[in-house]
Amino acid sequence: MTADTTPTTYDIELIPGDGIGTEVVDAAMPLIRTVADEYGFKFETNRLDWGTEYYLDHGEMMPDDGLDRLTDADSIFLGAVGHPDVPDHVTLHGLLLPIRKGFDQYVCKRPNVLFEGIESPLRGYESGDIDFVVYRENTEGEYADLGGREHRGLAHETAIQSALFTRRGTERIVRAAFEAASSRENHLTNITKSNAQAHSMVFWDDIVAEVSEEYPAVTLERLLVDAASMDLIRRPHEFDILVASNLFGDILTDIGAQITGSMGLAPSGNIHPGDEYPSMFEPVHGSAPDIVGKGVANPLATVLSWSMLFEDLGETDAADALWDAVADQLADDVAPRTPDLGGKADTETVVDDLRSRL
Repeated sequence: MTADTTPTTYDIELIPGDGIGTEVVDAAMPLIRTVADEYGFKFETNRLDWGTEYYLDHGEMMPDDGLDRLTDADSIFLGAVGHPDVPDHVTLHGLLLPIRKGFDQYVCKRPNVLFEGIESPLRGYESGDIDFVVYRENTEGEYADLGGREHRGLAHETAIQSALFTRRGTERIVRAAFEAASSRENHLTNITKSNAQAHSMVFWDDIVAEVSEEYPAVTLERLLVDAASMDLIRRPHEFDILVASNLFGDILTDIGAQITGSMGLAPSGNIHPGDEYPSMFEPVHGSAPDIVGKGVANPLATVLSWSMLFEDLGETDAADALWDAVADQLADDVAPRTPDLGGKADTETVVDDLRSRL
């Protein structure tokens, strides 16, 4: 009996989004397909033009049946969303948060690596000195849609915004972070603000303490978020895995992206660890309306996000090839670079150079 040699084909829902999101997604796609072919698998993309342009035409970021249309995918790739004429809370609550919550993508995984050839704004740091991963709770916490406004426009107008922390939600992100620490340097930093938030953050700390008993080999460090923000500047080399709530993780990962060189190098995964729902991967540089149409957007965060997507699908060789090509390019002094990294190259030139390194 002849073995079946038909390559695995994955279904990827592609949401290029807005601004430079569409530019970097389109520029990187031929490279991504080449890598898949080289490593013996294929993927089909279904392009969904949801985002702020869709909102301006339809009054919503995605159609009412948007989640139904995504649910059978093997994975989702998002370019970026945002438009100067649409408030950011509309874009976030109209597209990103419904996908993250609807598909229970409770792990937001954001690696922060100082690549060889990239200069950190922090004095004295060289390639490899900074290498940590933030595990951010992604479905509840401070970004829960709980609250409202009353007496709008009056002198006594009131706004209430409540955070939501559940034992299930907190325990599972904390456990995911401990697992990651166990596979790396056995060091986990827990970030809270329990001195001021005596209910939610003390609750979080209590669960971290409980879960830590299952991982005696992991050294647990506890920091308040203000101290952590300072220490990511003062001693980033001492961090390995960090775990934080939705808000604190969001803020700290932007610090991480800056100290490792550029938001244009920052990939991200919104991960549902089970098989019930698809995960979603995205660069975190945003839609960058100031450089839209100039052709100079950095595609490397997009390529690194595809690497994370392939890794999540189990295609680790292809994932490593993409990651290594980016690292090789950045380490090469004469390789093309986009303006955010101090160069003058355009997006297509950077992608073409990456292809040559594969």
